[in-house]
Amino acid sequence: MELLQLQYFLAVARLEHMTEAARSLHVTQSSLSKTIQRLEEDLGVPLFDRTGRKLRLNAFGSRFLHRAERALFELEQGRQELRDLSSPEQGAIKLAVTNASTLPQILRAFRKKHPHTPFHVQMLTTQEMVTLLHRGEVDYCLSSPPMQGEDIECQIVHIDPILAAVPKGHWLAGRSSVTLAELKDEWFVGVKRGYFTRDLVDSVCQSAGFALNYVYEGNEPARLSALVEAGIGIGFIPSTAMNSREQIHYLQIEDHELVREIALLWHGSRYISRAALEFREVVVDYFRAYQNEVGNR
Repeated sequence: MELLQLQYFLAVARLEHMTEAARSLHVTQSSLSKTIQRLEEDLGVPLFDRTGRKLRLNAFGSRFLHRAERALFELEQGRQELRDLSSPEQGAIKLAVTNASTLPQILRAFRKKHPHTPFHVQMLTTQEMVTLLHRGEVDYCLSSPPMQGEDIECQIVHIDPILAAVPKGHWLAGRSSVTLAELKDEWFVGVKRGYFTRDLVDSVCQSAGFALNYVYEGNEPARLSALVEAGIGIGFIPSTAMNSREQIHYLQIEDHELVREIALLWHGSRYISRAALEFREVVVDYFRAYQNEVGNR
């Protein structure tokens, strides 16, 4: 059994389509097909049920997929560990996030300490992030809400209040807090259903006996502040997304606990490079300092 056979098998198993797998691997379809056939001959069983160019993992293939992923995962961990030991300054950080409101400040703090360490960031759904963690394709996920899963370590780094945001001149702009009942007749701007903050706010308002009247629903949380500032509607915005330069007034919610938990996730069985360990320290230190700053206001 060859390493190349395992790598090709994983690509075909994930895509279940020979042509697409060949394209992703940059090899010819005939070469890929022959490699998979040799692997099946070595194992003595078929791994796929075939219908034309489409394939489906059968019971043998499903069992073997778990083992193959584990074997390649361990080999990749060994490669990364040796690279880190020989050239610790060459480490790179791969990060996935569900929301980018705190990301610029965190990356700025990390770059100050490690100006030559490269990083790559993706914005993904929570399920996409967990998938990449299991594959070893990201070092950390900064997620709200926290996620649980096999081999997934989860550290809550911040409890983030969600505030009501109103434009300057709004009838609530002179107050520091508001009840949910006082907001039920307002027009709202928000993200679409499926975003954690939106779903949480809708759930809490439903428990209070009403539904919000949305005049705007979008896919970009960062755009909500501009819409509130323009007077299109009021919004619910996490405190970490506040911007003091905006013409917006923020109010705490008096009668309901409206908070989101921000968590740092990583794979518990994966080798963590020195650079990645130091990045974790930067994240924890950032939120600790942020919490102290908020507490001293």
